[in-house]
Amino acid sequence: MRRLASIMVFPLAALASGAVWAQALNDPMRPPAAIAAEAESGGSAADGPVLQSVMITPTLKAAIISGEMVKLGGKFGDAKLVKVSESEVVLKSGEETQVLKMYPGVEKRANVQPAPKPASSRMRAARQKPAATGIEGKR
Repeated sequence: MRRLASIMVFPLAALASGAVWAQALNDPMRPPAAIAAEAESGGSAADGPVLQSVMITPTLKAAIISGEMVKLGGKFGDAKLVKVSESEVVLKSGEETQVLKMYPGVEKRANVQPAPKPASSRMRAARQKPAATGIEGKR
């Protein structure tokens, strides 16, 4: 009887410890804490229009601004959509111009590659280093 009780206690302990470990795992799809806090409070990071998407085809340029689809040349409120690119749009209202970015906190930078070595130095380096194949002495 005692053995039976210990056999039943072990699986229950294993299940309980598994539940504790499962609670410690983080959800990889959970938004960052700042965004989650904004969603809970009902606020938004930007005051005013928010660029949500852009559509660029050979026949159409449009943007989704604060849930509303606006074609190039169309109106959003009292502003006119004057430019649509992959990452931003430009609204113009009278003399005032407003740029809405798809990712406002991200700055796009050019990727600078190091200059390649001249071919002569690469060939010299290849001649100086013998190839280690492991079969030199076996013929």
